[in-house]
Amino acid sequence: MRSTEAQSQPYAEPPRERRHILFVNHEPYVQHGLERMLRPMRRVWEMDFAGDARSALERLGEVPFDVVVSDLRMPGMDGQQFLTEVMRRHPQVVRIILTACSEREATLDAMTVSHQLLTKPCDADTLKATIGRALALRGLLDGETPLKALVSRLESLPSLPMLYSQIVEALQSPNVSVRAIAEIIARDPAMTAKILQLVNSAYFGLGRHVADLGRAVTLLGLETIKSLVLTAQVFSQFDPDSLESLSLETLWSHSACTGALARKIVESEEGDESQRGEALTAGLLHDVGQLLLAVNLPNVHTKAVKLAHQEDLQLWQAERQLFGASHGEVGAYLLGLWGLPEGIVEAVAYHHHPDQAPGFGSKVLTAVHAANALAHDPSGASLDWLYLETLGLTGRVEIWRRLALGIRQAEAAQEEVQA
Repeated sequence: MRSTEAQSQPYAEPPRERRHILFVNHEPYVQHGLERMLRPMRRVWEMDFAGDARSALERLGEVPFDVVVSDLRMPGMDGQQFLTEVMRRHPQVVRIILTACSEREATLDAMTVSHQLLTKPCDADTLKATIGRALALRGLLDGETPLKALVSRLESLPSLPMLYSQIVEALQSPNVSVRAIAEIIARDPAMTAKILQLVNSAYFGLGRHVADLGRAVTLLGLETIKSLVLTAQVFSQFDPDSLESLSLETLWSHSACTGALARKIVESEEGDESQRGEALTAGLLHDVGQLLLAVNLPNVHTKAVKLAHQEDLQLWQAERQLFGASHGEVGAYLLGLWGLPEGIVEAVAYHHHPDQAPGFGSKVLTAVHAANALAHDPSGASLDWLYLETLGLTGRVEIWRRLALGIRQAEAAQEEVQA
């Protein structure tokens, strides 16, 4: 792709009054340290400090906080119990937990009720960046809507029972390899998203974002994956038959095809390995918002599907009419809260309308947009041709179409072998 990569943020928060942040820690010297460390942020944030969970809950009932940062270990009500209560009473609040590296088991349990994990002691730059990015995401979903609260309270995304059973069985085998586990996870967007949430948390101190699933599984290690699946139960099963408006098998198949094709498109346009990995992952995750809406708002999602059919709209257009946001924006909001790389969040948010992205013309976004359109329809009827023309890429579409055909032929051949 011949466009210049955009340097802007993939999501921007509209100007408004200062945001409210609540810090909860029972140790006075830690509180004082946080106050000193964050004093320069007083210009843009309203910050409160609570010495225990119960007083923090009282304060949350008085002030509309945007973010809560809590220590994991506290007397009486600990951090996990506190954030569970925050999620129940104030689901729209972003939840961040501070934990020590030695508290691995408790940290994995707390992952189900926190959006981000930070290791303590936490430096000022990491803390400010984590909070700032969470605040910037809020612009993806307008206002304090029920939809924003719904997304914020999610602990996990549902996985197909077959794949969940496969990973449980594989992890119980003494000879299972990291590669085998990564291959199972890569077939399931829900598992992929959760693994990337954990590996990209500052708790692991990697200092950079990880978009490649295979590397993520390697970095976490089999023992951590086992804890996530078998002990912490971070992954959840779901009965696909309970959905009326969405076929999980079809969604997962389309997502896998889109991810594979997006990677090939980036490769054909001489993108680097990092961009290829982001394209693959973003393609796999681009429709998680559909899953989120269909599972949690099944009646309204069914209405969106019917509206799209009756008025000859694309599904995302019907969703915007009914929800005020499309499945792309809903999925991106969740993935952003979970700390996934910005390039992935941007591609998920704008894969239907790339011209609206702040990072106009990025390789990953363009590849996911094209891959999604061509995976649905080889004619490319839903491609944004004006966007592609602006980038000088309309002449490349035929090449991408042939790549899509190759993937479909390979899938068909594999299905014949399995049959």
